[in-house]
Amino acid sequence: MARLSYDSVEALIYDPVSANRTATRAALYALGFRRTESVSTFDAFLEAIQNNPLDIVLCEAQGAGEELCGAIQQLRQGSASANPFIVIIVTAWEKSTGLINQVVNSGADDLLLRPFSTALLGQRIEAHIERRKGFVITTDYVGPDRRQSQMRSASAAETFDPPNSLKMKAKDKLSSDAIAKRLDAELKVARDRLRLEKLKRDSFQVCILWRLMQDQRPGMAGVSVDLEKLSGLARSIERRCRESEYDSAVEWCDSVMAAAEGLELGVDRNASMHLLGHAALEMHQIFQPDQSAADRIAEIDATVAIIRARNQTAIAS
Repeated sequence: MARLSYDSVEALIYDPVSANRTATRAALYALGFRRTESVSTFDAFLEAIQNNPLDIVLCEAQGAGEELCGAIQQLRQGSASANPFIVIIVTAWEKSTGLINQVVNSGADDLLLRPFSTALLGQRIEAHIERRKGFVITTDYVGPDRRQSQMRSASAAETFDPPNSLKMKAKDKLSSDAIAKRLDAELKVARDRLRLEKLKRDSFQVCILWRLMQDQRPGMAGVSVDLEKLSGLARSIERRCRESEYDSAVEWCDSVMAAAEGLELGVDRNASMHLLGHAALEMHQIFQPDQSAADRIAEIDATVAIIRARNQTAIAS
């Protein structure tokens, strides 16, 4: 196997503790990294991932895991960086169940416990070059596919190989021009896929919420939460549509938000629910043009039935 070369790799270290930053930087330097930036504040971290052409990020979660993982999740969703697919390794001193869940759900590639050796860090980085997990896109998650094989075969979410500029530089050793050309091409394909998959899944979720809300009545627990989620999905879909060729869906997003507002204010529930259902189905059709109306309704009904059965089981227990 060809020796990996990190001298042209753009790396970022985020850690509020000076000694930790120094130790991580020294480990990267020993591995051959020569283009490493380190930041000590969360704001500086956000600015760096938004504005710099990074290939790998090591970021400390201790003390601010929820905030950090939220930022990683936003990056993976495509709204915080020109490249949502950079390799991200989260570091921490303690491996609690809560932190593990946060990191897994954020879409980060890895969780590395301190103190770690240079050799272990090198092994983890090499793994993300040679054997990086395929990415999956769902309603709430974009990142490495961590499903078990039996779950993967039953899931509709397909994996894809994300652009990996770290690999292009460290293993493929392409020229700067070749890397820029290849990365631009792969990012375009991957971002287009991310956008379409998110539009499909978010619009499907709007349809699911509409059907579930048919069981609800004003004042019931969870109504406000569902309405807030509904409006949030509509705003997200509208933003993605304005960045793509799906601008015809914008009017249906506006209708979904108008219906949600009507339900929130208690203005003619029947009319608001009718508007919501019509807008949700019309919007979803735009992103699934090859699926028949009957198949769309059948898929929605099947998903709603599963959710209702799960909710009944939870109530009974």
